[in-house]
Amino acid sequence: MQLQRVVLLIIICFSNHLYGAADDEPELPAGLGSEVVSDEPLLPQGLSISGSEQGEPSLPTGLGEVEAGPQFKESEGLERDPIDLSGFAEVRAGSRISNDNNEKQKSILESRLQIQWEQQWLALTSRLTLDLLYDDVVDDKSVALESGRGWLDLREAYLLFRPFAKMDIKAGRQILTWGTGDLMFINDLFPKDWNAFFIGRDDEYLKAPSDALKVGVFGSRFNIEMIYTPSFDADRYIDGSRISFFNPNQGAVVGQHDYFRVDRPDQWFSQDEWAARLYTNRGSLELAFYAYQGYWKSPNGSDAKTGRFIFPRLEVGGLSLRGPVYQGIANLELGYYHSKDDSSGKNPFVRNSEWRVLVGYEQELIKNFSGSMQFYLEHKEDYRAYLESLPDGAAEADEDRLVWNLRLTRLLLNQNLVLSLFNFYSPTDKDGYARLKAQYKISDAWQVEGGVNLFYGENQHTFFGQFEDNSNLYLSARYGF
Repeated sequence: MQLQRVVLLIIICFSNHLYGAADDEPELPAGLGSEVVSDEPLLPQGLSISGSEQGEPSLPTGLGEVEAGPQFKESEGLERDPIDLSGFAEVRAGSRISNDNNEKQKSILESRLQIQWEQQWLALTSRLTLDLLYDDVVDDKSVALESGRGWLDLREAYLLFRPFAKMDIKAGRQILTWGTGDLMFINDLFPKDWNAFFIGRDDEYLKAPSDALKVGVFGSRFNIEMIYTPSFDADRYIDGSRISFFNPNQGAVVGQHDYFRVDRPDQWFSQDEWAARLYTNRGSLELAFYAYQGYWKSPNGSDAKTGRFIFPRLEVGGLSLRGPVYQGIANLELGYYHSKDDSSGKNPFVRNSEWRVLVGYEQELIKNFSGSMQFYLEHKEDYRAYLESLPDGAAEADEDRLVWNLRLTRLLLNQNLVLSLFNFYSPTDKDGYARLKAQYKISDAWQVEGGVNLFYGENQHTFFGQFEDNSNLYLSARYGF
């Protein structure tokens, strides 16, 4: 209950500020989120991004639309607003560039219909977003909402209530995001869908939904958000069903023909998650503090007796800064990951505690051409204990893992054509991942897209190197309504 006590102390300390003299609600700290919204490979470290209501920071470019909080309309009294119905129909197909004996040659072949329904009353908004899907790659067509498999994917189903002018309460299935990174996450401990990201689905599907209660309190100087997830929401992680990966228990790359056994925390109210954020603007500087108590979001450990992969307990504390520098925007994010089930670092079957740091900068280089760079560091604690505990023949990780990435975006044809490159490269692991994409808006309704996901590396046990046989290209067409 340490996190709950910390949150309570923060609320007491800043209660005078939260209900300060200003009557208007402060502007949201834009950019404190992660790119188009709406589960991480076996050990998907280092990548660690549709809407957000009032009090939630905006997502990075391309990962979602901003969802405004409920608006009071005095002239309408208690009458309901008209129902807002929207969505899109899409077909998407892709293939692996090379042969992978562990997976099908098709990387993606699906038809999708998304329907979004929204109804608003005076202080209450309800939203339902669901995807009807035919997926020809995965053989099992049964619905599994947590993993996103099957013919139905429930993206959102929540009620948003504003009991007071400076408070929002949002309950139900929702997309959550925090932090300042662009496709890099430190303090964003909400579920990701790594399968969708790597096979070429739209970027919005990197963010997986959470079943949670979110409370936001907005003051004249500080804002607080608290999120409670009554049952642990894991990433939609790589399990071999679509993407092959390196299994350290077998010492080899495995795929859909190998059974991936996992023990996942699933007890409501006892195996839960807590998260809190305190954030503010100081002039043009955006400052935020974060806390999290729960579990590693992907299987980052294993049971030595059963051989099953597990989700060890995790506590995280961190901060972020974002503001203008020179002619662009710079960001800094820091997080300490305390692996509660291996505090000493002597358990070779549980990931060590570590420090994570992210530094980024983005700028428009010329008109309609922008660029950004990010540098990311993972520093493993108790490294000597880690080395001494490794079984004979096990792959040895470095004490420090470095990743840098480059994003280039070019807008052409009256900004209807978007060309983008996003490249991750790790000089310590000697591997990387390049994402190239071209997107063309034919009309207000029609849009086509093509892209390549290219993995490369010298070793099959490194983060990006393990996915080398999963490199793929894809095409899609979408009709919005």
